[in-house]
Amino acid sequence: MARKQANRRKPKTTPRVQLPKIRISRILGPLLAAGVVFATYQLSLTMLDREISSIEISGPFQRVTALHIEEAISDEVEAGFVGADIDQIQEQIVALPWIDQARVARRWPSRISITVTEQIPAAVWGDSGLLNTRGELFVTDLRHAPAELPRLSGPDSSSAEVAARYLAVRDQLIPLGLDVRRVHLDARGSWEMTLGNGIEVRLGRKAVAGRTDLFLDVVADIITGRAMDIEYVDMRYGNGFTIGWKSGSQTPVSDPERAEQEMLAARGTH
Repeated sequence: MARKQANRRKPKTTPRVQLPKIRISRILGPLLAAGVVFATYQLSLTMLDREISSIEISGPFQRVTALHIEEAISDEVEAGFVGADIDQIQEQIVALPWIDQARVARRWPSRISITVTEQIPAAVWGDSGLLNTRGELFVTDLRHAPAELPRLSGPDSSSAEVAARYLAVRDQLIPLGLDVRRVHLDARGSWEMTLGNGIEVRLGRKAVAGRTDLFLDVVADIITGRAMDIEYVDMRYGNGFTIGWKSGSQTPVSDPERAEQEMLAARGTH
């Protein structure tokens, strides 16, 4: 009986769990190979890198010189042919005044090729700004505005909107032999345009797109032959427009479809 009790008190043994054996060589091997590849890559870069022997700059230069560009990228160029950051060079060039676009590329074995495109001014913004052909403000401190450029103006944040309207109207007036010399948007949202022949076009604040279309579709054709006699065209009417004559009289046009007939009838009095 004592032997049986002793057997009962014998502690149970916990089964041993054996972890899988991993050879160190299986871990070190890939790490060593990756290290060799990285070291070879770095060594190759070091051997290939060299001073930039020349910078080729091309483009239709009018406002910017090659010297301006070289000065702007001098720090990056000192990094060497491989070390130079091409994207950073491009950003530094585009940041220069009057530069619109830039393409930068490495040319083996040690040359950097740069092609630049200058901004094309399309209009004067306010008193001292310039807009490009996309309506983007790219100069804000212009000293002498080119006299041949149209003048656009409005609240500071409206340059893109005013430029878009100007460009849209201009493109449709050119085939008619007309152009736009001025577009103004006041603080209340009212639009005015002045044509190249001096005629003022008042569009107002409401239904501006529809009034602009009416002017382009009907009124522009009418005033083409009477530009010397017309002072302004007031489009701020729900059912037509009014032509103001330099003589001081006005001709309301209530039915745009009959505008040409009414204009012919008014000729005898002007």
